[in-house]
Amino acid sequence: MISKVDRKVAREKRHMRIRRRMTGSSDRPRLCIYRSNKHIYAQIVDDTQAHTLVAASSLDSELTDKLKKTWNKDSAEAVGELVAKRAMKKGIQSVVFDRGGYIYHGRVAAVAEAARKSGLEF
Repeated sequence: MISKVDRKVAREKRHMRIRRRMTGSSDRPRLCIYRSNKHIYAQIVDDTQAHTLVAASSLDSELTDKLKKTWNKDSAEAVGELVAKRAMKKGIQSVVFDRGGYIYHGRVAAVAEAARKSGLEF
């Protein structure tokens, strides 16, 4: 049986392996995802300046009134739409998607698809 710690370490190793090759620039920043058991977080980062340009999460006040649960696919879609809307407002149209070592499935895929529908290109 694989323990929780082993899975976390394996995800972090996958994430570091991905991040060695992937960087976000000012032209095409990085959309990175983090998911916990209760919430999902998305932020757009310019790695050349080490600066977070846009962030959204299921804890945002805009979403807490609308969402019944913060850990399901509906909340992930809402976070994806919100981060894309905020990015468009700042003039960001194209990003590099960093799945954070997670499998592209479920909530991670829901964030990505919602961001694509809202106008982000990646």
